[in-house]
Amino acid sequence: MTLTESPAAPAPSSQRLTTAKAMVQGLELEMARDDSVIYLGEDVGSYGGIFSSTTGLLDRFGPERVIDTPISETAFIGLGIGAAVEGLRPVVELMFADFMGVCLDQIYNHMAKIHYESGGNVKVPMVLTTAVGGGYSDGAQHSQCLWGTFGHLPGMKVVVPSNPYDAKGLIISAVRDDNPVVYMFHKGVMGLPWMAKNPRSMGEVPAGDYTVPIGEASVVREGTDVTVVTLSLSVHHALDVADKLAEDGVETEVIDLRSVVPLDRRAILASVGKTGRLVVVDEDYLSYGLSGEVVATIADEDPGLLRAPVARVANPDVPIPYSRPLEYAVLPRPERIEAAIRKVVGA
Repeated sequence: MTLTESPAAPAPSSQRLTTAKAMVQGLELEMARDDSVIYLGEDVGSYGGIFSSTTGLLDRFGPERVIDTPISETAFIGLGIGAAVEGLRPVVELMFADFMGVCLDQIYNHMAKIHYESGGNVKVPMVLTTAVGGGYSDGAQHSQCLWGTFGHLPGMKVVVPSNPYDAKGLIISAVRDDNPVVYMFHKGVMGLPWMAKNPRSMGEVPAGDYTVPIGEASVVREGTDVTVVTLSLSVHHALDVADKLAEDGVETEVIDLRSVVPLDRRAILASVGKTGRLVVVDEDYLSYGLSGEVVATIADEDPGLLRAPVARVANPDVPIPYSRPLEYAVLPRPERIEAAIRKVVGA
């Protein structure tokens, strides 16, 4: 360096990113670190993913590693499974989780079972990414979450980030995992300009490489009066309600599960053991789903922890309506969450 030159500015230790950009940054780091990582799916190339899940990756890594596929979910998910078995680490995007119906055989009978059926000799290090969630009048076939369905099928890990930090750390963890991982991102947390504004969809994200452990929940707000166990966009709704109820003296602890499989049962038990009350908020269907599994965790381990009946706020067992007022009526919106908490604490 000469006397007239200024020293280079240090690289920033963190940046403010949307959830979508944080996810892309995690993918970019892994693709740069490991040549075996590829990404494929519908509109993931020049379009950058319809929810900005792959923006810029094609320009950096080219069409041999960022692959636009035909509209044939069975074919390209099967392609990803074959690539994983042969030594690559594919990330395959299923545009909407609702589309699992057309390719469930590949997901459940192959991706999830090959390791077991081979006696542990064949690994399937594959990530299936997919968009979930309602609130945007996308209709009954584009608005479901279905993480309870994926979680019910053994052989796959299931992760669901709710914020930029977790989105980056979980996608890195998922890519590095030797097991098949389903990575489900809610449209409402991605921070896309053409969707409803969510102030928590942008946050501080470390610039470098880091991981978020799969199967470890996060206490995103501490409280003493009631525990809310939730995930994805409902974390944001729960935090808004918790802040409101704090003005009335009700201190709500909010647990972000982050992973459906493995489920962090110890975190649930620890929080309910402290508060004695439980509300489960789940944007999946009420029956036979995640909310029931959370409640069963308490019933199986120590029902004496509860000082009041449990409340569940979930989608009723009906298709998600297209009509905005009807859609809002079935989703676990803040009004329903607040009413459930007030009932449980007697406020």
